[in-house]
Amino acid sequence: MPATWLNRVVLALSLGAFSMAAQACTRVVYHGEDGLNITGRTMDWKDPMHSRLWLFPAGRKENGAAGKDSAEWTARYGSVVVTSLHAAVSDGMNQKGLNANLLWLNSSKYPDQCPADAKRLAISAWAQYFLDNFATVDAAVASLKTHPVCLISAPIPGTDRFTTLHLSLSDASGNSAILEYIDGKLVVHAGRQYQVMTNDPEYPQQLAVAQYWSQIGGTRFLPGTNQAPDRFARADFYIHAIPKTANNQQGVAQVFSVLNNVSVPMGISTPGHPNISTTRWRVVADQKDLKYYFNSTSSLDLFWVNLNKADLRPGAPVKMLPMGQGQVYSGDVVKDFRPAAQFRFAPVPPEVLRNLG
Repeated sequence: MPATWLNRVVLALSLGAFSMAAQACTRVVYHGEDGLNITGRTMDWKDPMHSRLWLFPAGRKENGAAGKDSAEWTARYGSVVVTSLHAAVSDGMNQKGLNANLLWLNSSKYPDQCPADAKRLAISAWAQYFLDNFATVDAAVASLKTHPVCLISAPIPGTDRFTTLHLSLSDASGNSAILEYIDGKLVVHAGRQYQVMTNDPEYPQQLAVAQYWSQIGGTRFLPGTNQAPDRFARADFYIHAIPKTANNQQGVAQVFSVLNNVSVPMGISTPGHPNISTTRWRVVADQKDLKYYFNSTSSLDLFWVNLNKADLRPGAPVKMLPMGQGQVYSGDVVKDFRPAAQFRFAPVPPEVLRNLG
């Protein structure tokens, strides 16, 4: 093993120990047969997230919620999304099968100044910006060169903790991109091979950990803790080990089984790590059949949204699924969504904007 690679593995493992005290999530992409591609993720968070499911139609006028020079756009595609803390879109899939997932990354560092040619975008709108505007990963990544945006973060609403996230994109072809802000600069890892993402450390170090464990062999031993590098190793092994299938239902079930393997038990308490994060919900997006599955760990609900049956035409109403008051759902819940006021992304506070100049 080359020394530089070994150093990266050791650093990743040590950073993983630190990240246990942070919020934790895991994201995987499954490549099946006959064009079946499926993305799944866990949402792990210390406190209740007040998550809601929404249907956002095409044709909406949106704003980047970042003060002057905010990005503005008209949604080209409709989508189903999950919002968190009544502040941000944290996950979703659009009607072309593009999927977006926000996960925590402690080492994120966003730009101190925005370039003159870049439109500003609040981190609360980051995932939705891509869902609204792009059908493929390639188109989304290319746009960052021709129409750059300046991502601006802020404290989590109601707290003094700064929001530090990275974003994964995947599309119906199985292509992926991981977007991270490192030392104030956007770093993009694009390609079908980037099927797994967790939290800290930075993505190249996650890949080094995966390479290390691939040489040991998951049939003999896999790390079992809730640390991000350990979850990455397990997810990476299992998403490649499960059978390839063209059957949508079987593929979705297999991806859920991988997510179950990397989920954090409810209410778990680890001495010295009081903030270790319970898995709150899991989502699986069938990007071929355009079905978006949601599983709440607190209610055991498992239901889905069939985007082929949702009215996402321009002019259709924004709709929200009633949740949080004991509702129980099963099967396709498109009919259960109700019209709602348009969701507003948490704006960047004025004091943060002033520091940008």
